[in-house]
Amino acid sequence: MPKPYTSPYEILNEGNTSRFLLICDHASNAIPDDYAQLGLPAHELERHVAWDIGAAEVTRYLADTLGCPAILSGFSRLLIDPNRGLDDPTLIMKLSDGSIIPGNLDVDRHNNKSEWQERVDKFYAPYHLAVASALDKSLCNGLVPIILSVHSFTPNFKGEDRPWSSAVLWDKDDRLAKHLFTSLSKSEKLVGNNQPYSGRLKNDCLFRHGTENGLPHALIELRQDCLMRDVDCEYWVPFLAHALITAESDQACAERKFFGTSTENNFKNCNENQ
Repeated sequence: MPKPYTSPYEILNEGNTSRFLLICDHASNAIPDDYAQLGLPAHELERHVAWDIGAAEVTRYLADTLGCPAILSGFSRLLIDPNRGLDDPTLIMKLSDGSIIPGNLDVDRHNNKSEWQERVDKFYAPYHLAVASALDKSLCNGLVPIILSVHSFTPNFKGEDRPWSSAVLWDKDDRLAKHLFTSLSKSEKLVGNNQPYSGRLKNDCLFRHGTENGLPHALIELRQDCLMRDVDCEYWVPFLAHALITAESDQACAERKFFGTSTENNFKNCNENQ
């Protein structure tokens, strides 16, 4: 059954001093009761279209191992996707992997604008404010945060098998990505490089909080059939923890640096340290 909705986000280890911030954009499949499951049967909310299966568990284990803060979304991506920009047409999905989402069919900036804005205000904005506040706190304490976003992906999509057990998504800033590749290579499993998804998505969560702030960041994708049990989720924690710890000792990750983005050619590429 879908999780009960309680809050737009959950913070783990709040107040702990650490350079690491973990975020999990698709941690929950919860939808408040007044949305009537967006017109979907309960079994649809158990599918990957509603959340990233296993991602929250990995995030929790990793936060516990490192003692670092983590911010997990408390709502289903079907309500509104916090890993999309407000200008992205997939912000509120009308169709997802063959499933029509009845409660979303007229919700966008051009039709039911009031409902669109309500979801931004109730779910999307508070989540992003929590992430921004955690980063600001670190910066005010003289620390340059290192951001890792944890996601998961299906082993098969539209009839095509995905061979990667894990994947690292990044844009132009490879400071954290290179440590993740080094560490994950020790798993002796196939690691995707911006596959099956690309980390070059303008206005997504890491673009907003990492790229535009000059902070080292990356997104890790783990295949969902590799996360079926607690022991499977725990398996990835030493590799991810090692990558973060080695990044912390890397002088390149100790400063803010603006690499720009591959999503547009005219992005202001400021390399001055701040």
